[in-house]
Amino acid sequence: MATPVDPDFRARLAALNDKFAAAVPATLDKIRAALDACKADGAQPSHAALHQLHEVLHGVAGSAGTFGFTVFGQEARRVEQMVRAVLATDSGWPPVVPEVEKLLAWALRDAKAAQYD
Repeated sequence: MATPVDPDFRARLAALNDKFAAAVPATLDKIRAALDACKADGAQPSHAALHQLHEVLHGVAGSAGTFGFTVFGQEARRVEQMVRAVLATDSGWPPVVPEVEKLLAWALRDAKAAQYD
């Protein structure tokens, strides 16, 4: 068995995992705020509002899996791609809203769950 170069690696990784988990409620608040800003714009959100929603989803998609929130990251990536398509085409916004709402409701129950329902 190989000896780790940094004997404190596991402890530091666990601390980072705990920090990510503790930040999940604030992250969900950011997603909610970005969604609310998009919805406030009416039928078609502004690019600025969509960009903010995309950015926060992108952040979750890129980091959640690293810290043991695999499904949360995968679903954030899926919804992020929907938002990216809206940004690119200026269409397709209405189906995104319930997907973001579903992601938020699921993550509020258990963002570390292994199944998305």
